[in-house]
Amino acid sequence: MAQRAERADAVRNREAVLAAADALFAASSSPQNVSMDDIAAAAGVGKGTLFRRFGDRAGLIGAVIATRLEPIRNAVQEAQDAAVSSPRQRVLDLLDASLRFKIENRNLMTAAEEAGLGSPYQAEHYGWWHGILRSALEQVPGVHTPEFTAHALLAAVRADLVAYLVDEQKMAPETLRTALAAHLDNVLGNGR
Repeated sequence: MAQRAERADAVRNREAVLAAADALFAASSSPQNVSMDDIAAAAGVGKGTLFRRFGDRAGLIGAVIATRLEPIRNAVQEAQDAAVSSPRQRVLDLLDASLRFKIENRNLMTAAEEAGLGSPYQAEHYGWWHGILRSALEQVPGVHTPEFTAHALLAAVRADLVAYLVDEQKMAPETLRTALAAHLDNVLGNGR
C-alpha cells in the first residue's frame, strides 16, 4: 500500500511546532519549565495538535533532537565513508562532535534527559551515538570492552554535566573540549 502524502498544513504545523520548541528550549534557563502549552502557543497551533502529532512531551523533544542531529549524522556518515583518520582519532572526533552538540543544545538535551523516558539510555539519539562510538572503539587496539567503554565515554558528555560545567562553573567550551580529549587519553592511554 502506498503511503499517503502529508497535507501541506500538517507539514507547516509540524515545522512550526519543531521550530517553536527548539527556540523555547534554547532560550530557557530551566528547560523542565517549557510546557506543551508554551510550545503550542508559540507555534500557533492547538495543544491537541502536539499530542496527536508527537504523542507526548518526550516524543516532541525526540523529534526536535532528530531534526537537530540530522546534519551531524550526515557529517559523521561522510567521515566514516572517507575513513581517512585513525580509529582513535575517529573516537575523539565522535566524542567531540557529541560534546559540541550538547554544548550548543544543552537546554534541549537536558530536557530530553528529564523527559520521563524511563532511562536516557533508551532514547533513539543515545542509541545512535553509542552505536557509532562502539563501532569506532572496536577498531582501536587495546580496547577490550567497546560496549562498556562507549557508555562510559558518553557519560562524560551527559547534558546535565555539560550544562552544569558551562552554565554553573563557567567553564569555557574550548576548555571543556580540551578536558574531554585529555580524559580520552586517560581512558585509552596516550598512544597515537
